[in-house]
Amino acid sequence: MSNENVQTVLAENFRTIISSLGENPDREGLLDTPKRAAKAMQFLTQGYHQDLESIVNGAIFESDNEEMVLVKNIELYSLCEHHLLPFIGKCHVAYLPAGKVIGLSKIARVVDMFARRLQIQENLTSQIAKAVESVTGARGVGVIIEAKHMCMMMRGVEKQNSVMSTSVMLGDMRKSQATRQEFLMLAKQQN
Repeated sequence: MSNENVQTVLAENFRTIISSLGENPDREGLLDTPKRAAKAMQFLTQGYHQDLESIVNGAIFESDNEEMVLVKNIELYSLCEHHLLPFIGKCHVAYLPAGKVIGLSKIARVVDMFARRLQIQENLTSQIAKAVESVTGARGVGVIIEAKHMCMMMRGVEKQNSVMSTSVMLGDMRKSQATRQEFLMLAKQQN
């Protein structure tokens, strides 16, 4: 289905949702809302139309560095697959190179690719770690995500200050307590 057709179908469905809620989709303030919501949903789920190879785009470089590479505080925005409500947070990604490093911006792009899908945080954390391991061949990868979930803040228990933390450690990051501790310490340091 073409992008234009998808947008039309989404807009029609958003119009139905607005009407089903008891609102008038033809009133001035809501007249273009179905189209805007359709565009927003397409943007927020663009990760379905991206793949790891295109995102990395060959930005893998030979390197003698064997020490930890850490990119922290990568902001992320995703949609909870259970309620279609946002979760917002930050991601810390570290890896132990094995002869190759990845272009810095590519790590943030990998985070965005997986975050721009209907997700749960636990799976998102694992997908990012496995992707970084796959493209770099790293000896170890660690990923931590800390996020606030609107599905918990705006509805249900309505807890405003709760933060969910998830982590995945692969390879030497999992096997070596000292390496894992180094990652956790560096990720917690303030800038």
